Amino acid sequence: MEPAQGLFTAIVAGFIISLLGGSKVQIGGPTGAFAVIVYGVIAQHGMTGLMTATMMAGIMLILLGAFKLGGLIKFIPYTIVVGFTAGIALTIFTSQIGDFFGLKPTNVPGDFIGKLIAYIKAAPTINPYAVSIAIISLCIVLLWPKIPVISNKIPGSLIVIILMTIICQVLHLPIETIASRYGTIPTVLPAPQLPQISLPLIQEHR
Repeated sequence: MEPAQGLFTAIVAGFIISLLGGSKVQIGGPTGAFAVIVYGVIAQHGMTGLMTATMMAGIMLILLGAFKLGGLIKFIPYTIVVGFTAGIALTIFTSQIGDFFGLKPTNVPGDFIGKLIAYIKAAPTINPYAVSIAIISLCIVLLWPKIPVISNKIPGSLIVIILMTIICQVLHLPIETIASRYGTIPTVLPAPQLPQISLPLIQEHR
């Protein structure tokens, strides 16, 4: 998916969360764990499949709330939750290897082993400038909390984004950017539209 779709989603979702801010059952926050699921759905069913799956999940959540079934979560073993979270963390970690080393793999599958194989095959395309920027950025993020007077006010991730962007632009480093990979990001929201939902597609997501 392109950055524009993520930005548009954040704008619309942020507005809805703010509008319904008084609801005691609303939860808003990062959804990094869904990246793996979204990747697989889009790869197999495209954007239409993703929107269909999202609408189905929303309906299920409404039904769970209406029938007071949310309490069933307390019966889920803690080890399953920890294992799932650890697996998601590992998958997200591996998805960043390519950008960390500036690799240009021809095709990156969604599974863990497949990603590693794709990155190993793309090893000759490693970009030393990208690696240098990534290492410096990682060091800043890790060391920034050691400066409590400043870090309590400004997060290290924001400093990294601003500083590394300036360095890359001033020095004209040959590394991939959002613009070079995805092109220009639209400045207006797209017109809303419903997906072409079909029974066979719903059955595939069942």
